[in-house]
Amino acid sequence: MKQVTDKAFTKYGRVLELDCREISTVMETSTPLPDDVVYTPSEPRLEKLSAFKVLEEEIYGGMPIQFGYCNGDNHLLNAVEYHRSSEVDIAITDLILILGWQPDVDLKDYSYDTGKMKLFFVPAGTTVELYATTLHYAPCSAGGKFRCGIVLPKGTNEELKVTLEKKGENKLLFAVNKWLIAHKESRLETVGAFIGLTGKNLKA
Repeated sequence: MKQVTDKAFTKYGRVLELDCREISTVMETSTPLPDDVVYTPSEPRLEKLSAFKVLEEEIYGGMPIQFGYCNGDNHLLNAVEYHRSSEVDIAITDLILILGWQPDVDLKDYSYDTGKMKLFFVPAGTTVELYATTLHYAPCSAGGKFRCGIVLPKGTNEELKVTLEKKGENKLLFAVNKWLIAHKESRLETVGAFIGLTGKNLKA
């Protein structure tokens, strides 16, 4: 496992300077911390904070965004996803990210070998941008339950309103601006996910 300050992380993203104090207060007092994992794409209490304007104007260049969270207890990769945009993750607690690189996906069958993935430790209070080419999924716990703010273009991860033929990359389209490749051990095929991860279902 490497730190996000390690040069190896620059392939997947960058560390951002962001005052997280207000965000931490809201996340710690107003968001759930379940025994599994909960994801909320848009949380109004987070979107009222001064940091929201900074993220929207300076990080996303004026693009409409949403500010939600992913909290809980998780130790398995289970799947990878990517977007047509960067994702900003704000670590309220220590957490671990398991990351890969989209160009390594085999375009013949859209399989991906989890052996190519890297683990990165993100200390509490750190904000990272994950590039659009970075494969990722829910954060993993680092010694306890985690809280992580998630910022994405507005509408990302909402239910699809289009129906496409399941061929090529369209097989992976799972939600708005969300392409997903799952591991067979995740059982995500029961909710329509494409099973294409080969190798171990990585554990952190």
